[in-house]
Amino acid sequence: MVLTVNHFVMVFLANSEGFIHFYLENELKIIIFKGCDFLMVAEEIRFSNALKSIARNQEIKRSVQNSKELYPLLKNGINRFVAGQTRKEGIERVSHLYSKGYQVSLEFIGENTISESECRLAKSEFIEIIKELGANQIRGTVCLDLSHIGMMISSSLAYSHLEEVAIAAQENDINLILGMEESDKTNKILSIYKDISKIHTNVGITLQVHLHRSLSDLKELLRLPGKIRLVKGAYQEPAEISIPRSEELNERYIEFTSMCIENEHPISIATHDEHLLMDLKARGLLTSLNTEVEMLDGVCPSLLKTLKEEGIQTKVYVTYGTEWYLYLVHRIAEYPQNIYTFITDIIEQNNDRMNGY
Repeated sequence: MVLTVNHFVMVFLANSEGFIHFYLENELKIIIFKGCDFLMVAEEIRFSNALKSIARNQEIKRSVQNSKELYPLLKNGINRFVAGQTRKEGIERVSHLYSKGYQVSLEFIGENTISESECRLAKSEFIEIIKELGANQIRGTVCLDLSHIGMMISSSLAYSHLEEVAIAAQENDINLILGMEESDKTNKILSIYKDISKIHTNVGITLQVHLHRSLSDLKELLRLPGKIRLVKGAYQEPAEISIPRSEELNERYIEFTSMCIENEHPISIATHDEHLLMDLKARGLLTSLNTEVEMLDGVCPSLLKTLKEEGIQTKVYVTYGTEWYLYLVHRIAEYPQNIYTFITDIIEQNNDRMNGY
């Protein structure tokens, strides 16, 4: 049992494909990660990088998710970051947040689906989410990855499914945001987005600031009506095509934000980096009517609450579904101190998801 638990901890921390991309060189001993105020020491960086390689191991994921011993133990920790496995739990979570004055996004977790029948099921699930949000009078956002609804099979299948989802969203006054995935999928995602945005203005797109190509992409996207969701970059990419976490990347993020606001373009500032957010606020870039600050559910809730209380538009990104393993590991990887919260929630059996909001 000790080996199993230790193995799980290793697995659970196994991925940093989320937001941290640090590189250990020479005599570097410590790096400051300027999000929610913590120091990341060299060994944590090394550990995080080492574990990235096993994050997508399907055998390990199945072992963790199907364990009769571990799963009951883990559920309380998982609940802080994932609303649950069912649509009902996802809707309940966003309804509660919405009632407290937050804007909300909801995603049915999944990606890289290679079965056409599973793609159809995912598409139908997104449509049902939209209908339930509409029925509950929640003017929210639904987020999805194109690889979840058919892009791994063909762009035409993904477009066909996306169009069905977009029609349902328009009928229910819901916005859609397409996720941005690994860089080798960027051209396909942008091509589908550009086509759908000619017909459905309620569809927006995520843009990864760390990719060198993104400045050129942004100039094109500003000509289209959909909201642009800015993230630093969720995937570890080769150095020749991306910028690592740094002040340079923060300055680029500020530049992209300024370009959107100068063009009066709807923008979602999706980051937990408190230093960056304070810089943006000092420059007057968080108060536009077309601007919102978005954070993932369970990550830095007190910071988002403070911004909301200051009159800044805020949004919580909520997820649900059975494919929680990779998503949950991302939350630990992007902000390693989340592991303390996770373990404490397990020990205390803490079910108070709204803590901090």
